[in-house]
Amino acid sequence: MTQTVQDGALENEAPGHDVLRLEGLHVSYKTAAGPVPAVRGVDLALPAGGRLGLAGESGCGKSTLAGAVLRLLPKSARVTGRILLDGEDVQTMTWGRLRAVRWAQASIVFQGAMHSLNPVRRVGDQIAEPILLHDKKVSRAAADRRVATLLDQVGLVAARAAAYPHELSGGQRQRVMIAMALACSPRLIVADEPTTALDVMIQAQILRLIGELVSEHGISLLMISHDLAVLAEHCDRLAVMYAGRIVEEGPADRVFADARHPYGRALADAFPRIGDAASRRGPRGLPGDPPDPAHLPEGCTFAPRCPITAEECLTAEPPLIAAGDGRTAACVRMDVLREGS
Repeated sequence: MTQTVQDGALENEAPGHDVLRLEGLHVSYKTAAGPVPAVRGVDLALPAGGRLGLAGESGCGKSTLAGAVLRLLPKSARVTGRILLDGEDVQTMTWGRLRAVRWAQASIVFQGAMHSLNPVRRVGDQIAEPILLHDKKVSRAAADRRVATLLDQVGLVAARAAAYPHELSGGQRQRVMIAMALACSPRLIVADEPTTALDVMIQAQILRLIGELVSEHGISLLMISHDLAVLAEHCDRLAVMYAGRIVEEGPADRVFADARHPYGRALADAFPRIGDAASRRGPRGLPGDPPDPAHLPEGCTFAPRCPITAEECLTAEPPLIAAGDGRTAACVRMDVLREGS
């Protein structure tokens, strides 16, 4: 995966090599007080079969970015830039073409399955619906057989197809959502905090299931979470988002273990590490809150919370630059951060 950065730090691959490519993506929302920026100039690429994690606190723009991929944002959203699925710009697709792309080329697993599933329809009918819509030649019997296969793949017996969402546990509902996402054999799955509402044991099972399925089927995965440790375990590369921008991107294990941006470092330090007594007894975390998107601070948006802020951080927002080990970071104080490691 590559990303556009200053000074030719990384060269862009040909767009045809990427299942998903974001180029200069900006998203703002119309409000009575004026437009509010949610995503600001994001450039990311996800190759075929790749797994990219997107991390950040609530309100940093992760879910807005996910919704923009398949034009699922409300009418109040204004989107500019390019969102390329297999080289085709989602922004310029007709509604007919967009309907054909959804589920069949790219699908989304949302945060809360109970809110995404129709409470008055059996889950088997809901899984079968995109299959029948996208392939008119498929009979209902063939669709039902496909549903049974999908349920088996996600660890549920075929008989659960007759259940209503309220008759299933949270983990089972999330498995149904994964089955729906796989129904039309997409090339890309966007998993937007797919385990947020689940307990830690079920969370581990669902994450392992997603990883196994995308690997088995060669599907590209964009996984969104606030949990850097989860993304580092399940993704090849990791992008850290703050105030609508990507502030660090690189190999997942390196970003988690040795972040080159102070925000990425703070996210990693917020989780206790096995074998590290100091972090177990006192995770460091990060004081304060992300800035209000409607009133972003001058200069680096992270400066008000940053422990290594200098005068130069207050005058201009730093661009992404090469940070070594195949990564980029938007910080002019990287050397100071590394010296303090």
